[in-house]
Amino acid sequence: MHGCKPICCPPQYCVRDFYTQRMVPVIHPIVNINRQNIIDVPQHVYQQTTRTVVVDQGFAGQGVQGQGFLGQGVQGYQGYTNRLFY
Repeated sequence: MHGCKPICCPPQYCVRDFYTQRMVPVIHPIVNINRQNIIDVPQHVYQQTTRTVVVDQGFAGQGVQGQGFLGQGVQGYQGYTNRLFY
């Protein structure tokens, strides 16, 4: 320091960071959906009908001659032609 001017350097900074928590609300909306799905389900309904069929077997001992009434088929019962109902 003998006649020299001192050199002054720029200051050095030593930064110590501290963190403090601050709560910020974040909203997550949830939508609950109740869906009612309608599906078709078959409901089986049976409709019964009763028919009275008169069978004339003729006189006892003669039997049935020819095809007669049963050979022509009864409406709705074509599968029973030439058969007696038993």
